[in-house]
This record gives sequence, structure tokens and C-alpha cells, in this order.
Amino acid sequence: MLAIGRALMAWPRLILMDEPSMGLSPLLAQEVFGIIRKLNRELGITILLVEQNARMALSVASYGYIMEQGKVVLDREDAALIESEDVKEFYLGGHGADRKSFRNLKSYKRRKRWL
Repeated sequence: MLAIGRALMAWPRLILMDEPSMGLSPLLAQEVFGIIRKLNRELGITILLVEQNARMALSVASYGYIMEQGKVVLDREDAALIESEDVKEFYLGGHGADRKSFRNLKSYKRRKRWL
């Protein structure tokens, strides 16, 4: 939160954030993402957010990119990403009908499905 405050002192148009929830309790992470949402929606600051917690990141995003091995494999509006079956299965903990174990989820399968 201190880093966000320091960034705001410069009146930025763009803030880059890398893992703002890392090391925080779930309650504090929700508060930080609430602040991020306010900065974007009320102050009009563009935020480029890199986050491992896909569900939390998509809750504040207006557009999202999914990258695998340094390549963008999927990009859509936030609602379209959340509703995507592939995103649900691989990143949001959804259950596919034929999914029996984690071994079935190999990166080459994901790339083939998205390309």
C-alpha cells in the first residue's frame, strides 16, 4: 500500500503492478484490490496488473491477457475470460467433464486448444 501511495504522488496516468497481493492475508488482498478498482474507475488511472490470483485479478480487470511461456495465448474482455471454459478449467478451478487428474492438464494441450 505504501508503494501505491508513493506512485500516486506523481499523478500518474499509468501504474504497473506486479503481484500486489503477494504475501498478504486474503482480507488485506481484497482491500488492496478494492483500492486498485477505485484508482482505475474513479481517478481514471490505467493499471497494468500482473497477478497469479486469476479470480481476483479478473474481478477488477476490464480486459485481460493470458500468457503461457512468454506468449499471449488468449485476450478478451474480463467477462468473456471469466466465462471461457478453458480459463475456468485451467485457472479458476472449474471442473471439466473428462478431467480425472492433474496429469491430464499438460501445457501442449492448452496451446493446441487456444490456437
